[in-house]
Amino acid sequence: MTEGSQARIVPFKPQNDADEADDAHDARLEREAERIAEAMVFASSEPVQEKLIAEKIPDGVNVGDVMKRLAGLYTMRGVNLVRVGDSWAFRTAADLSFLIHRDQTDVRKLSRAALEVLAIISYHQPVTRAEVEEIRGVATSRGTLDVLLESGWVKMRGRRRTPGRPVTYGTTLEFLDHFGLEELRDLPGLEELKGAGLLSSRVPSDFQVPLPPSGDELEEDEDPITQMDLEELGLLTPAVEKED
Repeated sequence: MTEGSQARIVPFKPQNDADEADDAHDARLEREAERIAEAMVFASSEPVQEKLIAEKIPDGVNVGDVMKRLAGLYTMRGVNLVRVGDSWAFRTAADLSFLIHRDQTDVRKLSRAALEVLAIISYHQPVTRAEVEEIRGVATSRGTLDVLLESGWVKMRGRRRTPGRPVTYGTTLEFLDHFGLEELRDLPGLEELKGAGLLSSRVPSDFQVPLPPSGDELEEDEDPITQMDLEELGLLTPAVEKED
């Protein structure tokens, strides 16, 4: 301390009983929220939407913070709590997956054409069948799209507001879950695709891998698919009006 300077004394303010009670109450709510979220995800065979968890935990508790804390607790466990799109699920730790054997028979393996179409839909969604064909340079059979729809990895998103109102396609939550992706923007980029041997090292210098959308919301030029659309597409039996 220099000559002439004066020390500043900050008075100590002890925490009163009311503050301690509030802190204890908040801690109890957060612990209860973690227990509820953990139980919901554990009991579900499918990823659980974060907004559904938010509806069940105590009011005033931030669901995002709860899930991040839980995910941290499971980081070094045999199972991990992982985010899948806007949902959460328990999955076997990646380094232990070799220990888990599933007696699973693939009823139908994807053909090269189906894999190409799946890749195009993944990166270019929302995309119509005509747009897929334009990108591939060849016609795409209805059967190829049917296989992808049956696999649960591709869905009909909506209908484009253009002549003919073509159906738009996109990937599903099951697609993200199967390939271990948190969101579509986790799809491999240019260098990753080259490194995996999925792209030629001699691609044009100006070639860019499309950046998929971050969400699943309909675009401005898309309309949602209605029951009438499903009937028109032959996916739903037309309702028969009963006579009085």
